[in-house]
Amino acid sequence: MSYAEALKDLLRPLGVYRLEEGYGAGELTGVGTALDGCGSELDRVEREMLLTTAQDTGLEAVESLLDRRPVTDSLERRRAALAALLRIGGDSFTLAAINDNLAGCGLNAVASETGTPGYVEVRFPDVPGIPDGFEEMRQIIEDILPCHLEIEYVFWYVTWERMEALFDTWGDIEAGDYTWETLEKLVRDT
Repeated sequence: MSYAEALKDLLRPLGVYRLEEGYGAGELTGVGTALDGCGSELDRVEREMLLTTAQDTGLEAVESLLDRRPVTDSLERRRAALAALLRIGGDSFTLAAINDNLAGCGLNAVASETGTPGYVEVRFPDVPGIPDGFEEMRQIIEDILPCHLEIEYVFWYVTWERMEALFDTWGDIEAGDYTWETLEKLVRDT
């Protein structure tokens, strides 16, 4: 319902106004249109002030407060990444908290202990090869992980055994018009 209709509904019981025609109706329509504009702007402000519903200016405002921006194009993953970046604090250095922050930042990365004090491994389990945007991801990862830790990045590629299982002949590979890089990243090594 528009504000003009709401105003008319409020005044109708009084019975003294001409609400459907004339100057009074025109004035109510004008005031109602102005209030509709205010209402739309208030709805937009309310949407943008909450991280869970923000779509553009609200997310940009939060990003302007942070050193790093999320490495994702998806709106939902961007919101989750910003929430994770905002969660990082003094108690965010357990392995579970670090992995939660990495996932929340939109990074498909998992940190794990190596067994050697002062070293952690970071893997990209669902991304074969070096992920696109790795340099940006590396900076975010190094901001999240405690600075005294040495980080070893681990990447995976398709194995010859897996290639033989997927393709019967080299002709099948050539028919697929694959490059060496796309072959390296073709499937997860299981």
